[in-house]
Amino acid sequence: MQEKSGIVSRSVSSVSSSRSGNFLAKLLAILSVAVTIVLVDSVNADAEAANSKYAGIVVDAKTGNVLYSENADRLQYPASLTKMMTIYMTFEALEQGRIRLDTPVPFSTHAAAQAPTKLGVRAGGTITVEQGILGLVTLSANDAATALGEMLGGGSEDRFAQLMTAKAHALGMTRTTYRNANGLPNTAQMTTARDQARLGIALRQHFPQYYGYFSTRAFKFGSRTIRSHNRLVGSVRGVDGIKTGYTRAAGFNLVSSVQVDGKSIVGVVLGGASTPARDAQMRNLIATYLPKASSRGGSSALIAQAAPAPAMIETPAPVQPQKVQQKAQPQMAQQQVAKTITAAQPPVSAAAADLSLPHKGPLPDARYQVAETEVAYAETAQSKSDNPLVAQPMPAPTKVKTMTFKQQASVAVPTPAPAYIPPEQGDTSVDEVTTASTTPTSPTSTGAASTSNGPSGWVVQVGVSPNRQMAMDLLESAKSKGGRALASAKPFAVAYAAGGDQLYRARFGGFDDQRDAVNACKALKKAGIKCWAAAQ
Repeated sequence: MQEKSGIVSRSVSSVSSSRSGNFLAKLLAILSVAVTIVLVDSVNADAEAANSKYAGIVVDAKTGNVLYSENADRLQYPASLTKMMTIYMTFEALEQGRIRLDTPVPFSTHAAAQAPTKLGVRAGGTITVEQGILGLVTLSANDAATALGEMLGGGSEDRFAQLMTAKAHALGMTRTTYRNANGLPNTAQMTTARDQARLGIALRQHFPQYYGYFSTRAFKFGSRTIRSHNRLVGSVRGVDGIKTGYTRAAGFNLVSSVQVDGKSIVGVVLGGASTPARDAQMRNLIATYLPKASSRGGSSALIAQAAPAPAMIETPAPVQPQKVQQKAQPQMAQQQVAKTITAAQPPVSAAAADLSLPHKGPLPDARYQVAETEVAYAETAQSKSDNPLVAQPMPAPTKVKTMTFKQQASVAVPTPAPAYIPPEQGDTSVDEVTTASTTPTSPTSTGAASTSNGPSGWVVQVGVSPNRQMAMDLLESAKSKGGRALASAKPFAVAYAAGGDQLYRARFGGFDDQRDAVNACKALKKAGIKCWAAAQ
């Protein structure tokens, strides 16, 4: 028995020793892999920094201080980082109520013909605005970017590119020029690492209610599951977006936003030699400079939000494609042939950006919730900032108010058209030229003719829409914001012909005199609604 016991004991000891050896072998293998990954990342990061195309910057998103900079002001090609501005303009249109997440986005022949990567929607098809946003942040879909640009640019991607450039300059991105909505090669389309850092911070601070889209790792599009190109989201702690980009001339680009333990940075890598090298450099920058970021600050917006331009222009709407998905969107045919009223935004110098309304809200820590959203807004205030990122007058800390509204998902409604106003002279709210309705003109005549008189006397016009119901919806929205000044006003839509199409002026009537009309218009302007008063 003792001998057998000894055999058993030795046997157990042998098994234990064998298990211990296997455990050590596995542990050594794991450590070896980890060390190899670190060494590869380190080599890639070092090689990236030595790359002649390379430019990079890391900015403390709470204070605006530049923690790291290399070739940050050298002009380079943005590639698909261009879509960050396309998304910025889309978020702005959503916030202003000009479009909704379920607004259909038509695909022209030009949009459908864009080079991959793309969603692959045929000419005449449509997607929703939300699908377009998701397509841009995950797949970097070129066709969806062009379609959004054409819709927001009144049917012209070139016009939209002008609006993008004007918005960039208004945000202080003075060295950035856009020529298209998607970033496909164009030698005139240039930016800098510093400008892209500004845009990354602006997207997060100006639109916290929509910024969560940038953390999307995958979404369903029809039968396809589209996964994000941004490999740092979900693999690096605290990274919540923003965008990747690549063309042969630009190299591999990346803008990353990081929020960890009360600290926040935005990093930019331009001109990377490869995807692994670019990603390794960004990981290295995050690991090195996030600990150096401040956990304090963030009491006011770093980037002043540019206000909408004071003038509007008429531009052609997207061309009606031969085949339209009538089952999905029966209203699209009428909307596509109508004219679109689009904001004209001339270039604004960085020094003038302090004239815009600052917008600061809580930074997001989760995906945007469709059911309910809080939108922050603040009164304008003025102060100076000397930090290296912000070189213009900046708003002082402001008391933020919030208002809550509920999104109605999956409800197709007409898209409100932006308000049309004539160029303002000084600070007057009155169109000094008396307008009057006239009888319809013949098809060969020029100009516009009204087909409905409406109330006589002084009126306030808040916009132009392609159909009567959209005009009335616009009036209802405006009246809810006008307060007492519009309590007794009578909303009405005046139809008129313009260039062979019928449009509708959205107006309020029933004012006793000029003073009442002007006061009503001023109240609307304070609520952010453009308008003008005139005698009819």
